[in-house]
Amino acid sequence: MATGTETRPPVDGLPLPQRYRAMLVMILGIGVAVLDGTIVNLALPGIARELSASPSQAIWVVNAYQIATLVLLLPLASLGDRIGYRRVYLIGMSVFAIASLTATLSNSLGTLIAARALQGLGAAGIMSVNAAIVRLIYPSASLGRGMAINSMVVATASVAGPSVAAAILSVASWPWLFAFNVPLGIAVVLLGRRALPFNSLAKAGGGRFTWVDVLLNILMFALIFLGADGLGVRQSAVPGASPLVSTTGAIAMLAAGVAIGFVYLRRQRSLAVPLFPVDLMRIPVFALSMGTSVAAFAAQMLSYIALPFLLLDVYGRSHLQAGLLITAWPLAIVVMAPIAGRLIGRYPDGLLGGIGLGLLAAGLALLAALPAHPSDLDIAWRMALCGAGFGLFQSPNNHTIVTAPPKHRSGAASGMLGTARLTGQTLGAVVVAAVFGVWSPHEGRGPLIALVLAAGFAAVAGVFSCLRLRTARAVHA
Repeated sequence: MATGTETRPPVDGLPLPQRYRAMLVMILGIGVAVLDGTIVNLALPGIARELSASPSQAIWVVNAYQIATLVLLLPLASLGDRIGYRRVYLIGMSVFAIASLTATLSNSLGTLIAARALQGLGAAGIMSVNAAIVRLIYPSASLGRGMAINSMVVATASVAGPSVAAAILSVASWPWLFAFNVPLGIAVVLLGRRALPFNSLAKAGGGRFTWVDVLLNILMFALIFLGADGLGVRQSAVPGASPLVSTTGAIAMLAAGVAIGFVYLRRQRSLAVPLFPVDLMRIPVFALSMGTSVAAFAAQMLSYIALPFLLLDVYGRSHLQAGLLITAWPLAIVVMAPIAGRLIGRYPDGLLGGIGLGLLAAGLALLAALPAHPSDLDIAWRMALCGAGFGLFQSPNNHTIVTAPPKHRSGAASGMLGTARLTGQTLGAVVVAAVFGVWSPHEGRGPLIALVLAAGFAAVAGVFSCLRLRTARAVHA
């Protein structure tokens, strides 16, 4: 574990069976980090009652985690380029386990919120370098398979939170939502010390890690997130909750976040190795892949928020029935992801992504066009079509984002991958909040309009993906 060994990366992937051990570490780490973003939602009413908090205060148990993760992804990705992805990942997992223990033992809302923010810091360490480490684990020829496994875990974990929470809460109290992370985190750190690869570090003169840029990055993302939350994005997470700021205040936060972002990105353009990787955004295929990811995840968030209202209030399904029907989406992702992994390298990523997003757009449009009294089969196959399309898009798109930049900028690319996902989800949440502000979510029109807009975002993402084919031809011409 000598520090000097940090500069001995694998030549082209890890040998077997170390590759399997390293991927097990990555699967467990990214799975639990993504899962904990939503696992608490179901327990919020109980947490509010037990800790004598209002519903609006309890929502910060979720917000603290998500804000900390979002604002620290890029700084920690940049740090990974400098001190090693492996080190950032293992420290992040250690912080995550310690924070989980603190959350388990919390007896006040303030302590729990602080623990969740610390958990978010640890999760940012895990997510920020996750894809960069996967690039080191797999040989270039089979990297598509590694990205497919990674994408499948992220997609599954992002929707599994309520189901896992329901299983735990059926036999234990809410602190156990965090307690199971502790032994898991310890196991991941111990195994990761032996299995994870090292990477070549950025040269000392390659760029300066400035705290001003870190602060601007935090302010930009935090204000945009808080503005979105203030518009009522999360007020349905727990009964009785309401935004802590007025609509005017929320719009002001969004505007401030955009203004700070303008100043921040102008500063980044003059840096050799920017914290926000504007240098990578100058690579056309990378920029198009980022646009694809943001639009696709906006479509996913729009539909994930709208579908429960549609199934419960419009079509009269029970919570159990709605949950089972929605499960067809992630199950289709699990089936499609390994297929997409095998297709990477045989066909252009832009083509695979374009086809997948076309299927997603078609599935969403068909959900919006359901008959007045649909059968479960009518709903399930449309959900499966959405999931299959999303699964076909995600792995090739992530493969392009990770491999388009040079290897020494893998950390920045990995951080942008996570940032694009969270930015797209935030954008989708803002749009659905605006829709539900005009049309009630409990009536048919609101969810249907949200699904139509989701189909539109998916179609836009598909256009971005297909434009990469023209870019690739121009590069090879």
